[in-house]
Amino acid sequence: MNAWLARHLQTLVGSLGRLSQQPIATALTVLVMGIALALPACLDVLVRNAQAAGGSWDRALDVSVYLKQSVDADSAARLADKLRQRSDVKAVQLIKADEALQEFREHSGFGEALAALSNNPLPHTLVVTPAENGASPTALATLRDELGKLSEVEVVQLDTDWVQRYLAMLDTVRRLVTMVAVLLAVGVVVIVGNTIRLDIQNRRDEIEVTKLVGGSDAFVRRPFLYCGVWYGLGGGLLAWLVVTVAVALLAGPVQRIAGLYGSTFNLSGLGFVGGIELLALGVVLGWLGSFAAATRHLRAVEPR
Repeated sequence: MNAWLARHLQTLVGSLGRLSQQPIATALTVLVMGIALALPACLDVLVRNAQAAGGSWDRALDVSVYLKQSVDADSAARLADKLRQRSDVKAVQLIKADEALQEFREHSGFGEALAALSNNPLPHTLVVTPAENGASPTALATLRDELGKLSEVEVVQLDTDWVQRYLAMLDTVRRLVTMVAVLLAVGVVVIVGNTIRLDIQNRRDEIEVTKLVGGSDAFVRRPFLYCGVWYGLGGGLLAWLVVTVAVALLAGPVQRIAGLYGSTFNLSGLGFVGGIELLALGVVLGWLGSFAAATRHLRAVEPR
């Protein structure tokens, strides 16, 4: 086992040294791989930040239940307790009429006009949060209809169309990112495979001599596999750097835009785990490209 590990370590370091002897060709290959990996990574960061900017959709799926003016606070509280016992309801918040009027007076700018009113025109309101198993459009429509049939209820408001549109757009973009990532992954494999093919052609005499003295295809293929790993690692590091720089450049403007809308949203990047996943993806793609090319082309190289 020690001898096996020593040979692999020797091949790993030797392949890196061979790549360093061709700095321009190696840099160009790593650059192309880095750009190919950075594009889907940037799109993935965009989608995840769009989801984060939308915040929690639990609040958007709430059902506003406006009670009749004749319903007093005690009756409204009893109705809230009754609704909390439903299996399709996660939580119920009671907003009393006096609390709603006070909040409206503070934030609407019509404080003086509201002070002239002889009575409170706002009813008691229940904010019903559906359970996770009842958040589908059909379940929400059913809940809305059942709440609207209650004798204490005046109006039931549920507006989820914009949420469904937004989620549909995000799902479309997510699928687009997946398609682009798959196509670029295939491109990375082809790029590495073509580079390894050229390297095999340049070292044909060396490979023939190695096979002549008894070297197996697996032994001859090993340094090319490690070259693919180094290509993938370099491309992953470059892609991680590109995404980090892009997020750093856009973080300030995005934060200013969010501040104009009263939000504290901050643009987030890949993070440590996402960066490691990107590096792992680059290594795997590099290994696959080198394995496919080396396995195919080394069979055609035999001692003459």
